[in-house]
Amino acid sequence: MKITLYGAAGDVTGSAYHVQTDRANILVDCGLYQGPKMTDQKNRLPRGLSAGRLDAVVLTHGHLDHVGRLPILSKQGFRGSVFATEATVEMADLVLHDSAKVQAHDLVRENRKRERAGKEPRDPLYTTSDVEAILERFRSVAYDRPTEVAAGIQARFVEAGHMLGSSSVVLSVEEGGRRKLVVFSGDIGPWGAPLLRDPAPPTEADLVLMESTYGDRDHRSLDDTVREFEDIITQALPRKGKILVPTFAIGRTQQILYHLAVAFRTKTLPKFPVYLDSPMAVEASKIYLNHQELMDDELKALQRVRPLREDLDTLRATASPEDSQALNSVPGPCLIMAGSGMCNGGRILHHLKYNLWRPETSVLIVGFQAAGTLGRLLVEKVETVRIFGETIAVRASVHTLGGFSAHDGQNDL
Repeated sequence: MKITLYGAAGDVTGSAYHVQTDRANILVDCGLYQGPKMTDQKNRLPRGLSAGRLDAVVLTHGHLDHVGRLPILSKQGFRGSVFATEATVEMADLVLHDSAKVQAHDLVRENRKRERAGKEPRDPLYTTSDVEAILERFRSVAYDRPTEVAAGIQARFVEAGHMLGSSSVVLSVEEGGRRKLVVFSGDIGPWGAPLLRDPAPPTEADLVLMESTYGDRDHRSLDDTVREFEDIITQALPRKGKILVPTFAIGRTQQILYHLAVAFRTKTLPKFPVYLDSPMAVEASKIYLNHQELMDDELKALQRVRPLREDLDTLRATASPEDSQALNSVPGPCLIMAGSGMCNGGRILHHLKYNLWRPETSVLIVGFQAAGTLGRLLVEKVETVRIFGETIAVRASVHTLGGFSAHDGQNDL
């Protein structure tokens, strides 16, 4: 057996593991490299990987850095199956369609510049048609049920607690009359986090390939983080400003909504207007609602008393660009969640442009901010930022909450 790492080695994106035996040839994950310095060339398939010779792909979960290069496989001749849990199939559908849409949108502007410079236009990594082609090859599998994915290789998916549908994958590989267990952890969520079930790590393995995004440190406790979150909002409400929360559409949005619902139910916070200004987050939330069987016991107990949606009766989703723009004239106090989570695109940029210079505004950073992003600049407390070519003073209160991570810290890893 030979395992080659084609991503997420030396960095934290682009996850892809090539597993070869004398009878089979599979990938575990096929993710996109992300970050301001990631070029299209890095997101091409590596030279040592032939899509047409792959028997199967096995997915740990549906985040872009684990599924984002899949459509390239179908473009280059992949004819096997893609195995994933049911919720991961649904999340991957959402994520890949959004990725193709974003690429097409970004290239329109870039190719105009290239044309004016006398350069050839660039093509996207893939289109919506390529996404549809790979989605036809998806096969949903149940948790904890060994499934043959290629000759001599069975895969078992166990709960990873990182996002809806996430799993660690246990490969049982038979070769040369011997059987070996190889565990691919995928991304592992923290124990005790709300919404999702805790991770269920395998009890035996011959080899483990484990994530270590936060292998060098632990996070602040979730309880302390939630208390700070509530305190910041309590202090912000009398100022009657807007509370801006740049947030990732899948996972973080749903967790923040959960904490708000609980705070409203327990009257820790008074009810006030909340806007979800992210069409993708709205669609992701629908998928969460359709998979109550994957929720943890605490959430199920709260739902038995009454649905959390009833506690979020001040929540409004803004689907259209016009609805989003109308939030500029909405008076505070209110809370607006919008993407992108690192403030490097999306609707959050408009809200920051219109509100960062106002001292009554609060900005809550609830996720990781990569170097070079606007979100990182805000974390670093810069005095001004550039948004849409305009210099904006940062007079808002900026708060960084590091305990909402969907990755385990050092001790639990």
